[in-house]
Amino acid sequence: MNDSAFLFPGQGSQAVGMGLDLFEKSEFAKKTFRQADEILGYYLSRICFTGPEEELKLTCNTQPALLTVSYILYSLWQKEPLLAAGHSLGEYSALLCAGVFTYEEGLTLVHKRGKYMQEAVPVGKGAMAALIGADIENVRRTVAVVNDENAGLPADPEGVRRVVNLANWNSASQVVISGEKGAVEDAARRLGVKTVFLPVSAPFHSELMLPAEEKLALDLDRVVFADPRFPVINNWQVQKVRSGADARAGLKMQVSRPVRWHETMESLLLDPGIARFAEIGSGKVLARLLKRAARDKQRDIPVVNIENLADIEKNP
Repeated sequence: MNDSAFLFPGQGSQAVGMGLDLFEKSEFAKKTFRQADEILGYYLSRICFTGPEEELKLTCNTQPALLTVSYILYSLWQKEPLLAAGHSLGEYSALLCAGVFTYEEGLTLVHKRGKYMQEAVPVGKGAMAALIGADIENVRRTVAVVNDENAGLPADPEGVRRVVNLANWNSASQVVISGEKGAVEDAARRLGVKTVFLPVSAPFHSELMLPAEEKLALDLDRVVFADPRFPVINNWQVQKVRSGADARAGLKMQVSRPVRWHETMESLLLDPGIARFAEIGSGKVLARLLKRAARDKQRDIPVVNIENLADIEKNP
């Protein structure tokens, strides 16, 4: 599919029951899930298929679960794109499918990534909030003001500093901020727009993730990164990654920095070589964001979701 861009979802797209039809009907999927259970040392398959939801949404489980389902779907569909992009954790899925590292390496990396991110901030101390209808420059100014006002305050007894950062620029009308819970609430209140606090277990893509970023960098350096078979747009620069070295550098930098998804979608929509899109994995979050961006540009772009075996059969 040399006129297609593939999109791989990140945290927030998980759902109890994900991958069950694949496991029941595909020997490859069954083998891959069993491999995941063996590598991780616990039943990731059971968490995916039956939950409970609270266990699935723990970062250390969510990330390998989403990677595994996206990898199985991509492998079963047997199509290769012109280029790909992934939202946060989805960047790992995109690079795995591009042949940058093996499934075992990717699974181990994202499990450690999730573990380090979870450990960086005690549960309940951080927060992420989606700001609906907020202007990106106003968000940047407000975040800077809140951080300036809190700059002299000491960290709390558990070492958490009162900071808030821009975490995701998802669309023209949706920005996500992340950081210490009180600072996130303060920034959201000042902005005065509709605010949806996200059901996540840590403040991803904020300064508070720097300890996780430092630990993960050591693990990334232990893995051999091949050059991707197709370019993958990275999160932190919105640049096409064409070498293993650049892929590794991008994964090192993205943990504490914002996911520039809106800019990624705009760059894809402006690419004359791309005529269609496919979101590969659980949920339809990225497809909805893309369709909204395409409408803003008055473009009619075909978008398919490859979420289960029925989707693969409908899109041969």
